[in-house]
Amino acid sequence: MPKYASLAEIQAALRNKETTCRAVVEYYLSQIEKTRHLNAYVEVWADEALAKANILDAHLGEAPTKMGRLCGAVISLKDNICYAGHQVTAASKILEGFTSLYSATAVERLLKEDAIIIGRTNCDQFGMGSSNENSIYGPVLNAADPERVSGGSSGGAAVSVQADTCLAALGSDTGGSVRQPAGFCGIWGFKPTYGRISRHGLIAYGSSFDQIGVLANNPSDIATLLEIMEGPDEFDATTVDGTRYTIHGSKSKASVVNRQPSTVKIAYFPETIENEGLEAGVRSVTLDFMEKLRAERHTVEPVSFDLLDFIIPAYYVLTTAEASSNLARYDGIRYGRRSPKAKNLEETYLLSRSEGFSEEVKRRILLGTFVLSSGYYDAYYNKAQQARRLIRQRVLDVLKNYDFILMPVAPTTAWRFGEKSADPVAMYLSDIYTVLANLAGVPALAIPAGNHPENGLPVGVQLMAAPWKEEKLLGFAKDL
Repeated sequence: MPKYASLAEIQAALRNKETTCRAVVEYYLSQIEKTRHLNAYVEVWADEALAKANILDAHLGEAPTKMGRLCGAVISLKDNICYAGHQVTAASKILEGFTSLYSATAVERLLKEDAIIIGRTNCDQFGMGSSNENSIYGPVLNAADPERVSGGSSGGAAVSVQADTCLAALGSDTGGSVRQPAGFCGIWGFKPTYGRISRHGLIAYGSSFDQIGVLANNPSDIATLLEIMEGPDEFDATTVDGTRYTIHGSKSKASVVNRQPSTVKIAYFPETIENEGLEAGVRSVTLDFMEKLRAERHTVEPVSFDLLDFIIPAYYVLTTAEASSNLARYDGIRYGRRSPKAKNLEETYLLSRSEGFSEEVKRRILLGTFVLSSGYYDAYYNKAQQARRLIRQRVLDVLKNYDFILMPVAPTTAWRFGEKSADPVAMYLSDIYTVLANLAGVPALAIPAGNHPENGLPVGVQLMAAPWKEEKLLGFAKDL
């Protein structure tokens, strides 16, 4: 159990002078030291965090009513989110030693509300992976069982919360990279509607899929962080007008987490529950979760979804295509590590990229380049876009009649290191339940549902809501 269960608990202790911001930071730093073997962090900014805590403590003594909404909140950043004056590498050799010149918009908004950023967390290189084994810093170990993966690509972010080294973590979710590790680590993981949070300062993988997400111990803290980070940004044209889409509803000042939702209608796809790839123990926990919802008088009904087999192919065709374009900038010329072995221009390109990217990143670049090539563009990329449109429309049609869609987070619990590394397709299929929300652009929340009846590992379920319905989703989660 975390020492500080929520931001509200920390701030109550600060108001009652039972603790200080410095004491909170010192506690988390001690936890980082105790759990260093899990390899969740690639860099810890201890001195900076303590200095910020001292400033906040001084301000608390002078004007406690003027403190930011995140005073006392200690947050970690995934190593693909920019923070001015700090290194960011996306766990890749090609960005080794690179220092960001600016902060992500989401980070700036958190800092303005007095958040304390404690360090950057390990991840799969450029967000490409489902196990956090694809990093120049080595794999992240799951605190529930250090012989098993943490999930990916935000594995370090998930373990930083799981191991109680921070209150909450920022990750990124392209196809489940926040929700899947949250499920594997037994915490809450949230992906907002596409366009809710600015992507400015998030190192791009698949631009039409990527979203900054939150990992935390409860939905209340997720709601607070979302409200602070969301909204339009002149540096990201895909963000929306926050005055139209506020998580508190139109002009209501009531907190999203204090709204008590009545009974709701929840759909589930029998094709996901009856899928032969779904582990029996995960199925059991998911079905038990459904029964608990029914016991609370919520409606949980099956709705057929015959496009399940198209989700993974469409997702990987489109994201690899976007990745091949986004990662073209890392060439050793414009920026990024330049190979010292190169003797001419051609070798500079070839060696810098060959040495800088991991095997998985190179695999996805090659696949993306292939599906965008003139002879195959219509056969693969266009078909995948058509499939995406059909999938999104089918999801939206379901959500016209139901408040939420319920699915498992992953077909299995966290697997042992190396089990899927040699089989990329098996690794990709582990994302079968999470990529749907990204294809459809809808918000989704991973919820700790219990433990596997045989191996005792955490099992997560997820709820998806209609676009811009984060208020309803997080409010219902708080009620749970």
